[in-house]
Amino acid sequence: MERRYQDDCGYTVDAYFDLVRQGVLVEGDRVELLEGVIVAEPPMDPAHASAVDRVAETLRRVVAGQAAVREDKPLIIGGRSVPEPDVAIVPGRPQDYASRHPNAALLVVEVSDSSLPQDRLSKARIYAGAAIPEYWIVNLRAEALEIYRAPDPEQRMYTDRFTIGRGQHLTPVAFPDARVAVDDLLPWPPQV
Repeated sequence: MERRYQDDCGYTVDAYFDLVRQGVLVEGDRVELLEGVIVAEPPMDPAHASAVDRVAETLRRVVAGQAAVREDKPLIIGGRSVPEPDVAIVPGRPQDYASRHPNAALLVVEVSDSSLPQDRLSKARIYAGAAIPEYWIVNLRAEALEIYRAPDPEQRMYTDRFTIGRGQHLTPVAFPDARVAVDDLLPWPPQV
């Protein structure tokens, strides 16, 4: 197998997809490429899966054909990252990605419990570095929505960060006419 690395910093996007083509990684493997490292994802528990469904359903209503909503699908970011966000709103229509994965997003959402540190640190840096205008973390532990906006790609960080909870609403940056209820994204009934 030809190894395509970038300065010995790990796998490139091409090398990662070579592993798929060779059958080393197969559909159903819960892995993603983050900054050159192939990272295993834990199996999805029912609360996580339900939240992903709720987020995707809510965002499909919000975008109403203005963009494509993808669940757990590759998003190519630069030469060394292929995260599979729980939900991503990407430009265009689903058929635009029949022969390629998107390399840009309008909004990325991660549903988080055990992955909370990685989502706040690694993934936030990756998404900010790619200039994705908005990133949400559905924090199942706190039953809250963490919002990250105003990316600084050079610093690989979001300069505007805040958290909102049940009973509150927000407007996605890319869809200024839309209004999203936090309750529509979180598990129901509230955990006690």
